[in-house]
Amino acid sequence: MAAPFTRQPRHGSLRKVTPAARHALLYAAQFFAFGVILPFLPAVLAGRGLDPAEVAAVLAAGSAVRLVAGPLGGRLADALSAPRAVLGLAAAAAALAASGFLLAAGFLLLLLVHVALSLAIAPIVPLSDAVTLGAIRRHSFDYGRVRAAGSVAFILAALLAGQAVALLGMDSAVVLIVLGLAGTAGAALLLPAGEPSGGPGAARGLSAFLAPLGIPPLRRLLVVSALIQGSHAFYYAFGTIHWQAAGLGAGLIGALWATGVVAEIALFLWGRGVVARLGPLGLSLLAAAMGVLRWGATALTTDPLLLFPLQILHAATFGAQHLATMQVLGRVVPPAQAGTAQALHASLGAGLSMGVMTLASGPLYAAFGGGGYWAMAVLCLAAVPATVALGRVLKG
Repeated sequence: MAAPFTRQPRHGSLRKVTPAARHALLYAAQFFAFGVILPFLPAVLAGRGLDPAEVAAVLAAGSAVRLVAGPLGGRLADALSAPRAVLGLAAAAAALAASGFLLAAGFLLLLLVHVALSLAIAPIVPLSDAVTLGAIRRHSFDYGRVRAAGSVAFILAALLAGQAVALLGMDSAVVLIVLGLAGTAGAALLLPAGEPSGGPGAARGLSAFLAPLGIPPLRRLLVVSALIQGSHAFYYAFGTIHWQAAGLGAGLIGALWATGVVAEIALFLWGRGVVARLGPLGLSLLAAAMGVLRWGATALTTDPLLLFPLQILHAATFGAQHLATMQVLGRVVPPAQAGTAQALHASLGAGLSMGVMTLASGPLYAAFGGGGYWAMAVLCLAAVPATVALGRVLKG
């Protein structure tokens, strides 16, 4: 199997840039944008005059839009047999929509801008995964090492945006978001040509939209992903708040979050042998087991000496399950349905469960504080029999 990055001749042309490098650039550009959006978009909205309830309403509306827009974008890419083109157009439209934050003010206009951004941005990650898995079938590079470029870019973008906001103000965060999304559009244009999807013989209409759900392993995978990835909701929503209440400082909390992402990157970069040995079922079982351990222990302690090794388990709870997902989708989904399947999985297997569990996390934290992590551990425990069921379908 070819190495993901190979040395190129000094006088080589663009055609000699490896497919893996082009896909790594695609992930780096989009996750650069996400590395600014996730920590700073709420502050951008607040800086434009929205109160906390209005900020929450705008963000919630965007989440709801993405649940529908992602699968629609994936289906459009398959129907047109043009995933690269739809990906590039979506990224360009997202960059244009994000620039609206520089001009809009007031709840209604900011809501419209964010809805437009959410419509455009929803298919970007699923289509990126779809075209990357297709390229792997042809060029045999390592998905994990390519995807790691996105995680590295996410960290660098968050750090850069923090400095930019401190020096230049909140509008600089919007500029960085626009640049990341525009870069994603450019990177999509540089992707190597792939095999066509869809085509004259492909299903149309609602049947085509729902066709991937007729694949039994995909249906089982949706359940496993919903349980394991959804178990991160309490951590994402209340991890920082819980640690602040326990007296941990902002710098220490930031280091804890960074530890999880660095561990994820390490798995993506150097875990190829482990991933090959475990396969998708072993990876999902590892993610579920480590989720029980991680969330159960995090419910019991706020001691940094224990939290740092627990954060390393993010490589298993998120990273291992993500890699398992890509292996299953790459194995069972035909190319003609790749974009739709990836987007359906992003919406139903991760997005919907994350949204539901985030809503549930508020009452859980109010009632039990850090004890709410136990509910996340139960989700991971339930993922064990769900993964066994997935294994039976894959072998059948």
